[in-house]
Amino acid sequence: MVFAYLGIGAASGILSGLFGVGGGTVIVPLLVMLLAFDQRLAAGTSLAAIAISASAGVVSYALADSVAWIPALILAVGAVIGAQIGTWMLPRISQTVLRWFFVGFLIAVIVSLFLVIPARDAVLELHLGSALGLALVGILTGILAGLIGVGGGIVVVPVLILVFGASDLVAKGTSLLMMIPTALSGTLGNYRRRNVNLVAAGIIGAAGAATTTLGAWVARLVDPFTANVLFAVFLTAITAQMAVRAVKGRKG
Repeated sequence: MVFAYLGIGAASGILSGLFGVGGGTVIVPLLVMLLAFDQRLAAGTSLAAIAISASAGVVSYALADSVAWIPALILAVGAVIGAQIGTWMLPRISQTVLRWFFVGFLIAVIVSLFLVIPARDAVLELHLGSALGLALVGILTGILAGLIGVGGGIVVVPVLILVFGASDLVAKGTSLLMMIPTALSGTLGNYRRRNVNLVAAGIIGAAGAATTTLGAWVARLVDPFTANVLFAVFLTAITAQMAVRAVKGRKG
């Protein structure tokens, strides 16, 4: 069991550092398929582990001056609020419709990644308009997280690159920082509902923290176009996974 936790954490950590995502898209299905975790327990455990591994990723990106601190805070506040809205909306909206909507969004993002190549020296400018936009993105990300258990870097990284003109590295570092308070907030709620295995989360998070640094190092080595291609491949896998769930939901 411990070795399985370590392997899951190591895999999610590399993805976290390389793409600026939490790694929940790896942690949750592996906990369910390999270790027979309940879906809710797997999601809660994943969120707690992400709080640990994302912290290591933030340090790595911060050392390279690739974190926009204030925008990350704005995103995090919006995401915490949005998660509460998403949880409230959960029993009121069709999961299948939501998943198809998200599939469409991801396809549009994948295409855009080949059209817009970020410059490594691009600056994420903060003014009233961009601050309001970041707050809105944070809220929408939180709603998605509450409704279908995805969000974080999958949404924030491409939006920061394509809409706000951030470099790919700043987008990833900022995304990881945003996840920490969001994950901690969610973990507190999951703990009260007994939907988190703290031992598993600690081991997975520690393993992820060790390999997140490796992923962040690789992210700095590859050029922006290659980074976009790799991220597009990753998003394609997520899109396929979400489409399968949507088809199953419609049949159900």
